Amino acid sequence: MDSLEQRTISKISWRLLPLLMVCYFIAYLDRVNIGFAGASMSKDLGFSAAVFGSAAGIFFLSYFLCEVPSNLALEKFGARKWIARIMFSWGLLSAAQAWVGGATSFNVVRFLLGIAEAGFFPGVIFYITLWFPAAYRARIVGWFMFAIPISTVIGAPISGLILDMDGMGGMHGWQWLFILEALPAILLTFVVLFYLPDGPQDAKWLTAEERAWLDQTLSAERQNRESIHKISWKQTLLNPKVIALGFVYMGITVPLYGLGFFLPQIIKGFGGLSNVQVGFINAFPYLVGAIAMIFWTRGSDRMKERKWFVLIPLACIVAGLLIAANTAAPVPKMAAVTLAAFGIFSALPTFWTLPTAFLSGTAAAAGIAWINSIGNLGGYIGPTIFGTLKDKMGNDVYAVMFLASLAVVAFALVFFMRHDTRAEGFGVKAQAH
Repeated sequence: MDSLEQRTISKISWRLLPLLMVCYFIAYLDRVNIGFAGASMSKDLGFSAAVFGSAAGIFFLSYFLCEVPSNLALEKFGARKWIARIMFSWGLLSAAQAWVGGATSFNVVRFLLGIAEAGFFPGVIFYITLWFPAAYRARIVGWFMFAIPISTVIGAPISGLILDMDGMGGMHGWQWLFILEALPAILLTFVVLFYLPDGPQDAKWLTAEERAWLDQTLSAERQNRESIHKISWKQTLLNPKVIALGFVYMGITVPLYGLGFFLPQIIKGFGGLSNVQVGFINAFPYLVGAIAMIFWTRGSDRMKERKWFVLIPLACIVAGLLIAANTAAPVPKMAAVTLAAFGIFSALPTFWTLPTAFLSGTAAAAGIAWINSIGNLGGYIGPTIFGTLKDKMGNDVYAVMFLASLAVVAFALVFFMRHDTRAEGFGVKAQAH
């Protein structure tokens, strides 16, 4: 790597990634803290597993409906203003969950929360394509998505401590959980407004030479992609490969959210554990996933291989979940869940190298959002069916096997999908610096 390239990528990474990671850390913590609140909230409000799972997952229905419009708005209004808007509105609505009084108000707030947060994740994935050449995207997306497992590694014990505030100020612990974990999103709104540039053209902290290298490199890759795959943003919505990738992503998100919402309750079912102990045990699979995510994405970039770096983790998800479904003992069950977590968190960032290899410009904004919309329906399907199966069967065996079945479908789709590495642009260089 020449010094200009190294210097430019390093500057961009240090300038953008810490803030984006913190924002996603808060976003994901606010999205899944419903899982930690679940047991006590359901008891206090009289929710069955099916009612709780459905309300927890309805977030993803409105999220699905608003993803593409939100990402197109981000491209029009700029990342700085739009991401700040998203964070402010989701912070307010996340806190509002503390005051729900029954199933109806819970469903309404969760539905509005989905509208508020729609566009954040695909917006950042699109934003990354404006700054980083293809050869860096797996590791950059990996660092950004590192916030998912870390939000649980750090957030799970903190959430356990907050739940122990039960009775303080006349409120339940789960109410304090929603309020205290929503405040950082509101505060970060102002940091985003004053710190985040809309694109490289606003990067005054890059030299003219560094901006020229970045612009020419990204332009060369874009021209290469469009010479092989040229589609409009409207065409992406009906493109078979884009839709198939949406279902592949669903095969990852269904296990992710199914376990994310219910794993704390499964661990609580082992018996004799405090809220804090449940938090620490729940954090372990996510810690393994966080470490795997960084090394797996670096390997994908180094070997310039994408497809098998998605297939192998998908196989681990299937194996881990099937073992967990057929094991009752706590230690083997958690070991199997940890194998599944390795697969989930290794697959998540490397998956996003597949669509960004052939989508550009507005088509990328719409296509990434559409894939994320379809995939995140898994956030509704996973908890809803998981809760229903658990209620009907009296255990989590068939519920966990259902999660595994979606990963099997994802594996098959990727295995038979043609991935054109020429379009990704490895080795495409700008003509001059």
